[in-house]
Amino acid sequence: MSRISQWRRPIGILVAIILALALALSTTILAFASVTLLQLSSDPFTNIASQHRTEVEPDTFAAGSSLVSVFQVGRIFGGGAADIGFATSTDGGKSFTSGFLPDTTTAATPPGIYAAVSDASVAFDARHGVWLTSYLGISPNGNTSEVDVLVSRSTDGGLTWSKPVVVNNSGHFNDKNWTVCDDTASSPFYGHCYTEFDDNTKNDLIQMSTSSDGGQTWGAALPTANHAHGIGGQPLVQPGGTVIVPIEGFASRNGDMMSFTSTDGGASWSAVTKIAAVRFHTPAGGLRSGILPSAEIDRAGKVYVVWPDCHFEAGCSANDLVFSTSSDGVNWSAVTRIPLDPVGSGVDHFIPGLAVDKSTSDGSAHLVVTFYFYPNANCTASTCQLEVGYATSADGGATWTSDTQIAGPMSLSWIANTSQGRMVGDYISTSFVGGPAFPAFEVASAPAGSTFNEATFTVKGGLSVGGNGKPASDHFNAGSNDTLTGSSLTAQ
Repeated sequence: MSRISQWRRPIGILVAIILALALALSTTILAFASVTLLQLSSDPFTNIASQHRTEVEPDTFAAGSSLVSVFQVGRIFGGGAADIGFATSTDGGKSFTSGFLPDTTTAATPPGIYAAVSDASVAFDARHGVWLTSYLGISPNGNTSEVDVLVSRSTDGGLTWSKPVVVNNSGHFNDKNWTVCDDTASSPFYGHCYTEFDDNTKNDLIQMSTSSDGGQTWGAALPTANHAHGIGGQPLVQPGGTVIVPIEGFASRNGDMMSFTSTDGGASWSAVTKIAAVRFHTPAGGLRSGILPSAEIDRAGKVYVVWPDCHFEAGCSANDLVFSTSSDGVNWSAVTRIPLDPVGSGVDHFIPGLAVDKSTSDGSAHLVVTFYFYPNANCTASTCQLEVGYATSADGGATWTSDTQIAGPMSLSWIANTSQGRMVGDYISTSFVGGPAFPAFEVASAPAGSTFNEATFTVKGGLSVGGNGKPASDHFNAGSNDTLTGSSLTAQ
């Protein structure tokens, strides 16, 4: 599958029965890399459209000592979920407060007009002191052909949230939103927030909308200069105010990794630039997964993009994680393999979530990538073992530690089912809070009858950057997609 959409078939209005929200954080001690997993939330809903208890697809963002994660709760087979959940820490990840957005779906408290919600992304607007969670509102008032782009605002540090504010309700089928804000006080566009999404009604036309008032109002949706099509863009803002948006483009069958920019505060957007063509090994067992990028930025404004790719594996038999960097969003480095496991190991890596420590830069930038993986790519729906791993780099990606397991194994039958396969999420996320990085990911155990046990977790105390790394020496030229360099590589 070369692209992923959260909602491709209509559903009816959700039936609303809400349990009292009495969520307590719990810890689970696992003997993986000497980490303790901290559960952030759990699905309390009972609406009949959802699969309970399930949570999928978390995003995270950190500002100062605060960390907010948002995610889908009560996943629906056809698309979306009963609500968007949040887990907020104001003490550097030591403790979290969790809850659910109000006024969203008919299952929420108080209820809203949407049948389901999806694709949660979180950002912080330093100028206005506001946290923003953007997401999709599916089938407003029963209109199954419409998916709106929304934000909820928090002015108390991410502990309570407003009813939805409309970013775009054109009546079209919008998809895969992502929001970022310009938080550099010296930037000429300080306080501008940018939301990327695609208009599936127009064949996934890339769209950008801008707010300059803390997310209270949003400008008209604008395309790129060449009206490009794509999905899953993750906008980032350089210290000088330039916005760089890595995205999965649709110029080829498997998708290309692309990017585009704005230098005028979102008043206009450039044509897309090709980062690289992508080869993707579809994970076994019917797991829902694709090539959506995970993108972050360092203190100097260098952008790092990570995605799964099978260029380096004979016969495209498994995915490695690869990355490219750019200082201007136009010129990109050679695509480099992250040496999580040896080439030919048979380990399949996918759904990455990259974090870059924004207090570091260039050759001393600290990076952490978390991801899901199969220890054996050649498995079936009944035998695949899904695990969560991570690796770190203390030198801007020149060297990396090995794949280290932090959760799993999980059987695919333990996780939510969708029209596009079993699901932990189309993406996960990791964010630095001071020295350590905190990932958010889904962990599942065996269901109790028809009731799942899939919830959002982090690592207690976070993940530290350190240890001896292996050189990231295998790469290919993005402009010549099958020219591979380095050891043990064969053009496929």
